[in-house]
Amino acid sequence: MNPDPILQINNLTKTYKKFTAVNDVSFEVRPGEIVGLLGPNGAGKTTIINMVLGVLEKSSGTMQLNGFDMTADRTKTNQDMNFAAVYAHLPGNLTVRQNLYVFSLLYSIKNVNKKINEVLVEFDLVKFANTKTGLLSSGEQSRVNLAKATLNDPCLLLFDEPTASLDPSTSQLIRDRIRQHVTDKQAAVLWTSHNMQEVSLICDRVLFLSRGKILLEGDPKTLPQAHGKADLEELFIAVAREPLSLDQTV
Repeated sequence: MNPDPILQINNLTKTYKKFTAVNDVSFEVRPGEIVGLLGPNGAGKTTIINMVLGVLEKSSGTMQLNGFDMTADRTKTNQDMNFAAVYAHLPGNLTVRQNLYVFSLLYSIKNVNKKINEVLVEFDLVKFANTKTGLLSSGEQSRVNLAKATLNDPCLLLFDEPTASLDPSTSQLIRDRIRQHVTDKQAAVLWTSHNMQEVSLICDRVLFLSRGKILLEGDPKTLPQAHGKADLEELFIAVAREPLSLDQTV
């Protein structure tokens, strides 16, 4: 029997006057599962992430985290999730330790110093603890972002292009750390990326969005062949250019 979903999205919609950015989307993410949210620019991926985070207000639909309504119980649910993106930089004038300390206060973390020391070790940041974050390389800053994202032991992690612009070695390190966290904590992850090779490596399941709706869903290793495509990148291109033809095969 499958465990109850950590994240449950039902009929989620976001409209701006006459434009519908997200159109009646429903999906779930279960413990220990990494789900890729894929699609071309403007498909609605980041809009969904921002609604889950509470940055954007939904127009209609429901969002639940471990059974708690994410609109009515926003304070509770925000404590149980976290977010990281390559474009979401931490304050560069603060040291790594200072940044982690500030965010630990926001998440009301107990035994703050102990937890900070743990994530510094986990993400190989001990030698940078007293270095201003803005002086670190992009890969080092990504590790700090990931350390921040796991500070509160979230049951839901949201990643928007977490390894964009990073070199292959650093990207693999980030993916390995995320997978280890998911396995150890039985957390759920919602992951957006345009790197289809990375998605194939890290994601257990993918959702392809087109024009605000979920067009395709399945295992990234078998989904392309099911739609006559050689690999996930070829399928992505088809979703971006010919979504109606794919819709007819579902």
